[in-house]
Amino acid sequence: MANILKTWTGLGLALIGTAQLTQATPAGKVQAFSNPALILSDGEGGEGGGEAVTSYRLQSTDPNAFAYDGKEAIAAYASHVHASYAKAKVDADSMTAAIDALLDAPSETSLAAARAAWVAARPSYLRTEAFRFYDGPIEAIEGEINAWPMNEAYIDYVEGKPGSGLVNDGTSPLTAEALAASNQKSDEADVTTGWHAIEFLLWGQDLSETGPGNRPYTDYMAGQTSNDRRRAYLKAVSEKLVGDLQALEQAWAPGVSGNYRDTFEKLDQREAIGRIVNGLAILAGFEFMSERLAVALDSGDQEDEHSCFSDTTKQDFVHDLGGIRQVWSAAGLGKLVASRDAALAGDVDGLLSEAQASIAALGDPWDAVLRAGPGSPERKAAENAVQSLQALADGLKKVGGNLGVLVLIPSG
Repeated sequence: MANILKTWTGLGLALIGTAQLTQATPAGKVQAFSNPALILSDGEGGEGGGEAVTSYRLQSTDPNAFAYDGKEAIAAYASHVHASYAKAKVDADSMTAAIDALLDAPSETSLAAARAAWVAARPSYLRTEAFRFYDGPIEAIEGEINAWPMNEAYIDYVEGKPGSGLVNDGTSPLTAEALAASNQKSDEADVTTGWHAIEFLLWGQDLSETGPGNRPYTDYMAGQTSNDRRRAYLKAVSEKLVGDLQALEQAWAPGVSGNYRDTFEKLDQREAIGRIVNGLAILAGFEFMSERLAVALDSGDQEDEHSCFSDTTKQDFVHDLGGIRQVWSAAGLGKLVASRDAALAGDVDGLLSEAQASIAALGDPWDAVLRAGPGSPERKAAENAVQSLQALADGLKKVGGNLGVLVLIPSG
């Protein structure tokens, strides 16, 4: 297992140039696909993805190889994406209301409520991550929504640096626009906006081996220069997140001429389906399996933990997989595959169940797993989860072949 994990660390930018790529399909006679320039993001640090694949359509010498009707699945997917972003926006609104209550009356109780609202709002967004890794509207702003890992000292004080960060420099404007302009400006870890910036502002550094961060509520008492700037920062960044999610909801809204959904639904059906399948496969086989699980297991470093300040990383894993399952089932992709190859659809159903079980078996909190020694039950469970996600990604590659679409997952 160690060799598998090492393959996935230190990946950098994945670039495949003029590669000749083939994929097996039921027709058995598929022409090589030449992709002149595929660039994919190297995970959360470079949030926003890369350039889109030139074409997802595989070519076959059999004119009937991909003679199916995918319109129903495409329409169901578009509706599911819109509903998912709408739910994420509503939940972020609830979180922002709790943050406003904290700022209105800072106390242990109001800080705890704001933290609980952050935790409650995350699942609906995490499930939308299955819509990434193609040319969707999320790619332009993902780095402002969920970028990580992050240099906490770029935002606020950390242990040994009480005057660090934008909060304490006394000069940097703390509007949503200014924070967006500063996001990852000089280094990809210099994150200023999004879920994890809010998380850090609510919890502070996680310096405990037995629990999350423990920022005091007094950090939000008005009347002190740094506190007033911290208050302004938290309000601006939470409101920006709501606005970003609303923009994604609108991009997928039905019946809007010229928005992304309008463009998506007018694509050749295999171009649309290629985007759907790649979103699932790259999340399962690269972003989730590698960047969020295997990299952290290799390094053992809490800084590689996805939601390290709140110690809710396992929740991230559960709901990322839940998002994949929703597209497969509720959005109709599995039904489409079953109409062409019931055995393959059944195999993917099984792989999803296996992955779900392996994620459920992970230790919690995740930083405790990272501290566990080689051969420990915690490490073995985590390595099993990596393998189950790799198997799921392989199954989704087969789905791509069955549907006549190219599926490319970055590798080292």
